[in-house]
Amino acid sequence: MKKSVRSPLDLDASRREFLGQAAALGAVGVAGTWPAMAQAQAAADLGPYRSAKINWRQAEGESISVAVIPASYFDNLLGLLPQFEALTGIKVRAEKVPPGQIRQKALLDLSSKTGTYATHAADPMYYPLYVSNKWVEPLDKYLGDATLTDPAWFNYNDIFKAWRDADSVDGKPYGIPYDGEVTVQVYRKDLYDAKGLKPAETYDQLLSNAKALHDPANRMYGLALRGFAGAGQNMYIYPSLLRGFGGDWFSNKALTVNGPEAVKALDWYVQALAQYAPPAVRNWNWPDIADAFSQGTVGCYIDAHSSAAVITNPEKSKVVGKVAYARWPKGPSGKRVTSIWNWGFPINASLSDKAKKATWLFISWAASAETQARTSWKFDGPAKRSGLNRASLWKSAEFAAAMKGAGDNFIPAALESLEQDTDVDWRPRVPQWPAIGDTMATAIQAALVGQKKPKEALDEAQARIAQVMKG
Repeated sequence: MKKSVRSPLDLDASRREFLGQAAALGAVGVAGTWPAMAQAQAAADLGPYRSAKINWRQAEGESISVAVIPASYFDNLLGLLPQFEALTGIKVRAEKVPPGQIRQKALLDLSSKTGTYATHAADPMYYPLYVSNKWVEPLDKYLGDATLTDPAWFNYNDIFKAWRDADSVDGKPYGIPYDGEVTVQVYRKDLYDAKGLKPAETYDQLLSNAKALHDPANRMYGLALRGFAGAGQNMYIYPSLLRGFGGDWFSNKALTVNGPEAVKALDWYVQALAQYAPPAVRNWNWPDIADAFSQGTVGCYIDAHSSAAVITNPEKSKVVGKVAYARWPKGPSGKRVTSIWNWGFPINASLSDKAKKATWLFISWAASAETQARTSWKFDGPAKRSGLNRASLWKSAEFAAAMKGAGDNFIPAALESLEQDTDVDWRPRVPQWPAIGDTMATAIQAALVGQKKPKEALDEAQARIAQVMKG
């Protein structure tokens, strides 16, 4: 008789069922009736968290709602929710909201004080707006409360400073980073080696490398950068160029976007794409660029380190084993400026005190070193997160092993960028950011497609932004 075999999904369901039952029974003191093997599994799952010197069950019975975007790095976290619920007795309802909608839904919820979402995956550029309206809680009081945070166990300072700063306003934290990314050079090592090229140290070298590879007649383009209009698209690349040219967003405390360095940066952006990028790149976002690179038609691009998951996927990419990474090149000012992007979790200020505690326990669980590892190299599925929030984890042998297929110099390039090339003022961090980001994206797009000269586009953006800042 053939022995029945349970699928991994069956086993996973049984495990979740057990954890939920164990949590319930643990509350009435009958956990000892469970088989020793099951108790040992529960202890192994929850033990690393129970070593924290806090009472994880202080908000037991509370229910909270969490909004995240549909992405594998959040899917990995949601798959562990049964463990969090078993640990705390807190019920979590998770909702996946597309990136284009999560900001609007969060704004509507926060501004109307309905408390629909206890927390959400927050864009770091929105914290100034949240804080100016007191829509989210300052988190220093949670970090400093010994009943809620064991500082030795949570080790807040192990989280990348760049991302902590990005989620803070006036030095006070309002969000805890869960996952993030950093922009790096991604290039075809085989093609560079064949022509004796080195990864660019300067903007000029980036263009000379692109020129050496550029051969559109044979479907090879030297360089690609995001060109699509959007605060998270072309306004994700342009700020690094501006800062590399020595530009600042403020002049005498006034937001100024049409200064000499701004014009030079935008002109460089326009010329680089016109000379060496695929013609359609002005309407491309990062997936389009990663796809083109995967098909062998782009020699180099600058974008999020996490795009490695696409270009090293053997089922879709033709360049696996031919990829390498380097830091952003230096601009004329001598600065390398990468992104400070991360998805962090704030606490909705309109919640009850008990719900706020429950939300903090969820956030500290999600951002802890243990959960970060469980959603990366310890995760059973194929998607191993590369956006871990902690420097110690990036430097671990286990993370290096999990990322070994990403290509040459992947971890050093990304880690050095995170630790040395960040600038919290990469983009203008003001409450009016949503309108300013859209205005700048429109101006940049107008220049990239040739509708306006860079100076003309930025002058018009300046006029609109001046009105926005007046309120």
